[in-house]
Amino acid sequence: MQTMEMNKKAVAILEKWDPFKEGAKAYGHEIVDVVAELQSIDHPADLAKKIREIYEHSYQMWIPFEDCVNVSYKLLAIKYKAKCIV
Repeated sequence: MQTMEMNKKAVAILEKWDPFKEGAKAYGHEIVDVVAELQSIDHPADLAKKIREIYEHSYQMWIPFEDCVNVSYKLLAIKYKAKCIV
């Protein structure tokens, strides 16, 4: 799997995730930022912290850390598959 395909799959996961019930297309900037962070972060907790920071900064609303961890595992699974680590 190429990086571009990995990014598309990551975007699809993030578009389905709607932590603030704003609709799938409400998080364009946040999705771009999270996908950029995915390139360099390999640990679920570290990625979850970044996800939480990005979304909370934009919306000034709290997200349960566990929700961010769940999304980070899905994103990292795609990354590991793309990089043939699994």
